[in-house]
Amino acid sequence: MDSEVLVRVDGVSKKFCRSLKRSLWYGVTDTAADILGGRSSNHLRTDEFWAVDDVSFEVARGECLGLIGRNGAGKTTLLKMLNGLIKPDAGRIELAGRVGALISLGAGFNPILTGRENIYVNGSVLGLSTKEIDRKLPEIVEFAELRDFIDTPVQSYSAGMQVRLGFAVATAIKPDVLLLDEVLAVGDVAFRAKCYERLAQIRDSAAFILVSHDTDQIARVCSKVLLLNTGHVRHLGDVGDGIRAYQDLARQYVSTTPHEQIAPDTVASIVSCDETIADGTALNISLSIKTNEAVDVADVRVVLWGDDGQAALDAYTRTQGSSVRLRPDCNVLELAVGPLRLKRGRYAISVAVLDRSNNRHLYWGDRVRTVDVDGPTAAAVSYTPPLMCASISSGDDQASQSGVPPSRCT
Repeated sequence: MDSEVLVRVDGVSKKFCRSLKRSLWYGVTDTAADILGGRSSNHLRTDEFWAVDDVSFEVARGECLGLIGRNGAGKTTLLKMLNGLIKPDAGRIELAGRVGALISLGAGFNPILTGRENIYVNGSVLGLSTKEIDRKLPEIVEFAELRDFIDTPVQSYSAGMQVRLGFAVATAIKPDVLLLDEVLAVGDVAFRAKCYERLAQIRDSAAFILVSHDTDQIARVCSKVLLLNTGHVRHLGDVGDGIRAYQDLARQYVSTTPHEQIAPDTVASIVSCDETIADGTALNISLSIKTNEAVDVADVRVVLWGDDGQAALDAYTRTQGSSVRLRPDCNVLELAVGPLRLKRGRYAISVAVLDRSNNRHLYWGDRVRTVDVDGPTAAAVSYTPPLMCASISSGDDQASQSGVPPSRCT
């Protein structure tokens, strides 16, 4: 390979079988074919499917490839082939230099061995001598923050502790190629910050491949993106274009059909809602609601949903001590949620009004509106729970002030 290209994948494919019995039989026949100098079947047999299909890319020293896609797209299968855990059915993989990998929680650790013993075992597997491991041991223990637990069996470690140890070992060897699969999502905020700093320190001397569903993390770390969908390459190249393609793909699988549910003795509807807002401003929503009886404590909840179907924002008057009282008449709730610090995009809005006395939904509007947020292309600030101010007026007051007809509540 070119001296600067550390990872080269050329036409790689891998198939699996949905049937356990057939999978065992295919394994026997393919092994026999390999022993006899033949090749395993390159066509799909009964119950087989391509988990990875004809994937090609290169990663040079100093580059970080973000590997994204929905669950089942083939990301982890591809990483396992790169790490040599499974072999491809077709194509060729070339890696240059020392490879460090953390592709699943606890992978490579013997649960009955202590953290210290696992460091020596993993170091030996990665080609380090005992003296080299001795020199790196204090650095690994310090980075993993496991000084008090390094002689404790790994089976007693929490998920976060296992990730800290695995990442510390994988990066302490100064790898030429580093493979990471969703592991940073397990660590706490402080540890993730340390990981980013460590990656920055070794980035110029290594090639990274990072699997993550966190597009903010991909935008922050990666220099290019590979988007997989059902084993096929959908995008290879620019990070921003790849993230947008991923979001477009995710949107196809997310239900965005608006749905309203209103209690039998209630009349309610959305009167108005901001369609666009600037970064750092509030989202304003007006909701009219009429009940037969007074509701002493009504709680209001507003949720914004991203393209991936995940909640990007959740504001709730109950947790903020700002619940309202509804009169047995037409009420107009004026909601101001913010300031919002969200990345640029379109968000679906859900609104709920709850009677706290009997925990009953008076109104539930799921994805009944959308709002375009003119924020940064990637999240530039840490998340803070948004405040929601809720004020209330009668339908007649609202009609005289804003021109909204009182018939909204009739």
